[in-house]
Amino acid sequence: MDSKTIVVEVVYALADKQKLVRLSVPYGTTVRLAAELSGMAAHFPGLDLANSPLGIFGKAVARPEERVLEEGERVEIYRPLIADPKEVRKQRAAKAAKAKAGEESA
Repeated sequence: MDSKTIVVEVVYALADKQKLVRLSVPYGTTVRLAAELSGMAAHFPGLDLANSPLGIFGKAVARPEERVLEEGERVEIYRPLIADPKEVRKQRAAKAAKAKAGEESA
């Protein structure tokens, strides 16, 4: 293997479909560039790689255009949040409280 390239993985998943791609990229490749080089957009129509949040091994990368990858790292392409997690927790707590109140009055 050429010492000027590294091997990385790029992954993306939907609820019903996921894909992992192994790439050999030039040393100095950024997280964002690896995501774009992966060809993932061809497998997932509508995927906006230029603006998708990205991470490495489960940890979000604040500036994927600047963060240079190292050998063996896995780039993760994250989906945008559909609902605010705080709001979802509030709704779940309210529903649980209502259910509990219904049990006590029975």
